[in-house]
Amino acid sequence: MSQTRRLAAILAADVAGYSRLMGADEEGTHERLKRHLGELINPKIAEHRGRVVKNTGDGMLAEFSSVVDAVRCAAEVQRAMADRNAETPEDKRITFRVGINVKSIPSPSTYRGWLSRCTAARSRTSSRR
Repeated sequence: MSQTRRLAAILAADVAGYSRLMGADEEGTHERLKRHLGELINPKIAEHRGRVVKNTGDGMLAEFSSVVDAVRCAAEVQRAMADRNAETPEDKRITFRVGINVKSIPSPSTYRGWLSRCTAARSRTSSRR
């Protein structure tokens, strides 16, 4: 059986040092992260015609139909985060690690299973570092 596929740019982002930040100030870190997501990250993803397909607590996967849109979104978020963190003490700064991958992904009917496998593979890769 043939599966319908399409090309997409997948933006993966997570917070660098999230466990350390949460250990030092769980409530403050959570509130700052929620504020960054609500005021900056999610609006930028939407502005660049992307959509969040998975939240992981300290990170996310977002899908874009254009790699140009994904890269522009990531660059704008990183610049804005530098500005937002300028007055924040270094040990309390939230910084995002971002990667973009262009992939052929399955049609929406099989998308959830594919996404779960991608997340599991990313977790295994991260645990080896």
